[in-house]
Amino acid sequence: MSTLFDPITLGDISCANRIFMAPMTRSRAGEHDEPTEMNVTYYEQRAGAGLIITEGVYPSFDGKGYVRTPGIVTDIQVAGWKAVADAVHAKGGKIVMQLMHCGRVASAHNKPKDARTLAPSAIQAAGEMYTDAVGMAPNEMPEAMTLAEVEQTIADYASATRKAIDAGFDGVELHCTSGYLPAQFLSTGTNHRDDKYGGSLENRLRFVLETLNAMTAEAGARRVGMRICPGNPFNDLTDESPEETFRALIEAVNPMSLAYLHVIRMKAGVDNIALASKFNGPVILNDSYDLERGNRALAANQADAISFGRHYISNPDLVEKFKSGEELTKPNYKLMYTPGPAGYIDY
Repeated sequence: MSTLFDPITLGDISCANRIFMAPMTRSRAGEHDEPTEMNVTYYEQRAGAGLIITEGVYPSFDGKGYVRTPGIVTDIQVAGWKAVADAVHAKGGKIVMQLMHCGRVASAHNKPKDARTLAPSAIQAAGEMYTDAVGMAPNEMPEAMTLAEVEQTIADYASATRKAIDAGFDGVELHCTSGYLPAQFLSTGTNHRDDKYGGSLENRLRFVLETLNAMTAEAGARRVGMRICPGNPFNDLTDESPEETFRALIEAVNPMSLAYLHVIRMKAGVDNIALASKFNGPVILNDSYDLERGNRALAANQADAISFGRHYISNPDLVEKFKSGEELTKPNYKLMYTPGPAGYIDY
């Protein structure tokens, strides 16, 4: 029977253990949205994880939503990420880049000057987000994407994938939940299109499937994963039948033979663990696990690995602490998104 301390292989990615680091936005990118030496230190400190999944990285300037989040568009950004990957690999770790296009969940105050806020349909998301410029600001009213802009966005994901692999990353993950662009295409509440990317369930799946095909064409399917959370209402996301939507998505994705499926196990009216069982490859589960519950999930064949978020904020040596039974350090949530090293690399 496998435990979290045992090695595992996800597609072409061999991991020393099954204690993974979940993607977490920390808003610490540099002046040009590039990883800095501080970011290199942060990831290097946590290289004992069987696999690190980075914070969400925007694949195009239009895809940026939040303050001080990094991209993989410019040469300086690619160079910064190469330094991150090299540092993690030097410590024996593995790392994949999560690609996150925020779509309508964005403020112009957080974007480069000429960037736009695009979405499947011109439907504004309720809520506000923090900006350094004016404090809290409402999400922008998005522009409905033209067919040409949809195709360009898929090409942006492909380009970002290629740059991540060229920078030395072991793989890439498509962020397909939390109310961001792929989830906006999937969901009936945010996709009111009447072309081939909207309307029927088959059409609403199309953007995600074409994006995954573009990413696998660059990296190989065995280096591409996908993160989902069926029923997640975060960022004003609604769908008439999330269970039907994601069951169909998983069935459509299975023939691709992706490296893994990363599933957030939140209580959102949908049995996400049961849906994850429909995937024909390795499953990573996330959300409020500890060592004991994680091992139980493996023993019950619910998961092949567990990703930890909050624990990794304040315990860069989480694997060692799990092994020794040492008490875990609690994070300072007041410093979660603040600039600078405090609450980031000083644990």
